[in-house]
Amino acid sequence: MSDLALGANAVHLCIDMQRLFADGGPWPMLWMTRVLPNVVRLVERAPQRTIFTRFITPVRGDDMPGRWRAYYAKWSNATRGRLDSGLLELMPALARHAPPAAVFDKCVYSAFANGELHPFLRRKAVDTLIVSGSETDVCVLSSVLQAVDHGYRIVIARDGVCSSSDESHDAMLDLYKRRFAVQIEVAEVDQILDAWRPG
Repeated sequence: MSDLALGANAVHLCIDMQRLFADGGPWPMLWMTRVLPNVVRLVERAPQRTIFTRFITPVRGDDMPGRWRAYYAKWSNATRGRLDSGLLELMPALARHAPPAAVFDKCVYSAFANGELHPFLRRKAVDTLIVSGSETDVCVLSSVLQAVDHGYRIVIARDGVCSSSDESHDAMLDLYKRRFAVQIEVAEVDQILDAWRPG
């Protein structure tokens, strides 16, 4: 993707890079440690044009609707009633950039689900989202598909996303390229940094 070009209306959307998904959390991802330096590089390019999301679990599973109750019956150790609250924080290498980076909390997979992120982006005339974070096949997937529905151009940082499942991670990156090629691009962090000069 040598012709990748990113304009002034691009922002970096970093999804759920939290201690919750690192070693010591209930949902550890071995790849998070590997991709974290690449995510930090993206953030450092323009912290003021970075948006972090955090996946915030309920106090009790019964606080959630429908099948989320069954989900938290399985993962009751991840509810805030039982979880070390520090695990909900961003990874320390990222947290030091907020502010100026913005932080949006969510209680479900999609970054757009609570209705706050899309109006925020519209007010800033954002048309392109550079996406990093976790997990490629869960929260990243849900957020990216909703961003497509809103009409955003998406550039996924191939070496800036991670999952607890290598197979699903690879399948999602292939899906993004094969089925959503007009709306979703996949590029290495180095390519993105070469193309993105936010000023």
